[in-house]
Amino acid sequence: MMKYGFGVDLGGTTVKIAYFDEQGTMLTKWEIPTVTADGGKQILPDIAAAIRQFVEQKTIDPADVIGVGIGVPGPVNSRGVVNKCVNLGWGVFNIAQELSRLTGFPVKAGNDANVAALGEFWKGGGKGCDNMIFVTLGTGVGGGMVVEGNLLHGAHGAGGEIGHLVLNRDETETCGCGKKGCVEQYCSANGIVRLGRKALESYEGTSKLSRFDPLTCKDIFDCGKAGDELALQVLDQYYAYLGEFLGNICNVVDPDAVVLGGGVSKAGQVLLDGTRPYFDKAVFHAARGARFELASLGNDAGAYGAFKLALDAFGK
Repeated sequence: MMKYGFGVDLGGTTVKIAYFDEQGTMLTKWEIPTVTADGGKQILPDIAAAIRQFVEQKTIDPADVIGVGIGVPGPVNSRGVVNKCVNLGWGVFNIAQELSRLTGFPVKAGNDANVAALGEFWKGGGKGCDNMIFVTLGTGVGGGMVVEGNLLHGAHGAGGEIGHLVLNRDETETCGCGKKGCVEQYCSANGIVRLGRKALESYEGTSKLSRFDPLTCKDIFDCGKAGDELALQVLDQYYAYLGEFLGNICNVVDPDAVVLGGGVSKAGQVLLDGTRPYFDKAVFHAARGARFELASLGNDAGAYGAFKLALDAFGK
């Protein structure tokens, strides 16, 4: 008989909940608001209530539910202990045990970026790989790694925090993490805007970039595609940073594929084509065979990966 389960992607604004069969088919999905007031005390009860209500409305036999997987925006160790989620107001506690108590189902928890990586590995751009790096290029830079078919969690739940590797030791501005010169300062959507603004300050020619206030990542890519000279210079600088960063990561993991997601990846093939030459220069020759892919699951990657956590833990 077919078994089922839930994948939960917990964000700072909304909670995405999806219901899957054991083959990984998403049968339905919905969202509820993330209530962060009062230290986020209502978040898990709200998630549990939404799952219990769904089970009751669909007259699902609880015995047919494999379990619940959840990705959260913070470090989570292998035992399900969250080590602070600042955006949610959470401290240190065992989220897996608490959500299991509230739902009555077994729960497996992981960091949201790592869980999204697992989703892309399972059903998205990394499908068919044994080793994969997933990089989210959004407001910040996050990601996750799958090594020999297993998601890398790390001893403290902080595995895959690739956005805070140092790219430039001469940087004078401070990253949000407190260090200087992090990947996130150059390779995120905010990073490319930062590069664009700096370039405008010293550019003596005319550029369409000067028309935008505020300047966005999309503006820079659009102007570059239209042939704007300054935009192309900024993009080339961006590709150089991104290529060096990805090359360094691949020197460690030697993946089958590098999967790029997040808002910057919406630029499409031009992002992959622009980055590849710089990657090839930075990476050790034996690891140069990694293919580049765009993430294909979009905002559903976290839910897919969360369910896969539960399936791997409880579905055997």
